[in-house]
Amino acid sequence: MQFGIFTVGDIAPDPVTGYTQSEAERISNVVRVAQRADEVGLDVFALGEHHNPPFVPSSPTTLLAHIAALTERIILSTSVTLMTTNDPVKIAEDYAMLQHVAKGRLDLMVGRGNTVPVYPWFGKDIRKGVALALENYNLLHRLWREDVVDWEGTFRTPLQGFTSTPRPLDDVPPFVWHGSIRTPEVAEQAAYYGNGYFANHILAPNLHFKPLVDFYRARFEHYGHGTKEQAIVGLGGQAFIARRSQDAVNTFRPYFEEYPVFRGSSLDDYMTRTPLSVGSPQEVIDKTLTFQEGFGDYQRQLFALDGMGLPVEMALEQVELLGTEVVPVLRKEMAGRRAPGVPDAPVHSTRVTEKYGDAEPRQPRPNPNRGDNLSGASPYQDSDPAVEAHFPSAV
Repeated sequence: MQFGIFTVGDIAPDPVTGYTQSEAERISNVVRVAQRADEVGLDVFALGEHHNPPFVPSSPTTLLAHIAALTERIILSTSVTLMTTNDPVKIAEDYAMLQHVAKGRLDLMVGRGNTVPVYPWFGKDIRKGVALALENYNLLHRLWREDVVDWEGTFRTPLQGFTSTPRPLDDVPPFVWHGSIRTPEVAEQAAYYGNGYFANHILAPNLHFKPLVDFYRARFEHYGHGTKEQAIVGLGGQAFIARRSQDAVNTFRPYFEEYPVFRGSSLDDYMTRTPLSVGSPQEVIDKTLTFQEGFGDYQRQLFALDGMGLPVEMALEQVELLGTEVVPVLRKEMAGRRAPGVPDAPVHSTRVTEKYGDAEPRQPRPNPNRGDNLSGASPYQDSDPAVEAHFPSAV
């Protein structure tokens, strides 16, 4: 079971002090939070892509590459990478490069995103959002697995004899989670490929997304990847922790009540009706265990801890409490309750072993430049000779 944190890098006024972080401060603080998560033994740090104020993570690969250089063991991920407005060719290249830089400590979550104006900013039509997400991922999947790709779809120019570089580390693509809370087609695609499915279990009544998770599990089994209990499921969550329950509620209340998304809502009501966990370490543990009871065994639990205008020192304390007092107990409790045969979340090392066994992983070596900045019909020394790149010809 993996435990970690995710952030969308939002900036909001601190309702207690009135102070608003600058973009420079927020970016620096996101890095500090990721470093602390690594230090306290959390498994995952995920960054959510946004392209508008008051959010700062417009370039997740840049920020995650910097974090990779400053951390030792934590897996880096996204929450989410926009599969609708990004070119899948650029995603393939950027995240393969990041996978190399991070030495395999990378997976990614792809999804549609939920900021409506982003679509036209990137020349896309929101009315075709689902189709964009599905087609773009279908191409990404091939780009990471085939040395030479010919492609013709609906939403981008065709590809002819295209090789995405660099090839994934050890020729094993990053593991992909499909993030969705409302689209069965996305759950279906995740199941079809045997990928993970992530439901951001916040901002809705308890277990609201269980039907989608159950649908993904059933389709995962249908496509022959394992039983529905063996499907790879992740959940989002939101928490605020203090050593004493009432201190958690009192401290968090102004941040909750003044945050635009929750303004007018009752914190106490929200704590009762939704997955929001506010309280002592034991209370957060107890509530998280109800997720396992409701959704079944799952592989990844991420918490949002650093947004809503919290000062960075408070966010760092949250990460510390999560990593030292909550997660160790959850690891033990969830492992004890886990049914036999439920797999762990895939990581790079296990995927390499799954593909190669004891053999050495593939290390692609390009054929030389033939003089026109191309390596010829066969991009790598060990490319399948039966697969040739046929490039567009000038007329």
